[in-house]
Amino acid sequence: MAALPVFRWRLAPDGYATRRQLRARGLRPGGQGVAAQLERPRRRRGPLVAYLYRVDLAKPVRPMTPGRWAALAKANAARRICPACRTDAGYVIPASLGTCVPCAYPDRC
Repeated sequence: MAALPVFRWRLAPDGYATRRQLRARGLRPGGQGVAAQLERPRRRRGPLVAYLYRVDLAKPVRPMTPGRWAALAKANAARRICPACRTDAGYVIPASLGTCVPCAYPDRC
């Protein structure tokens, strides 16, 4: 197995992009493997690593279908329903609380 090319932070050549950069261009890796990596040195810990993909092998992002939109809306609605009182909180329930604020702090409300 050949080692990946490693570039210093902000010094990657043209033709490579991270997943986030591909997404900003309307692309996705499309099944290709990691082509290279960036390393940003840190003083007291190991370097930060970002994986790069080849832009010329990237594929367009798949369009959202009506079924995917419906599934996404249902998932987002489920994040708003309190598991304790079963009401719509009107906001996404924090994972740190696990319930809506009135259920998490009943003595304060």
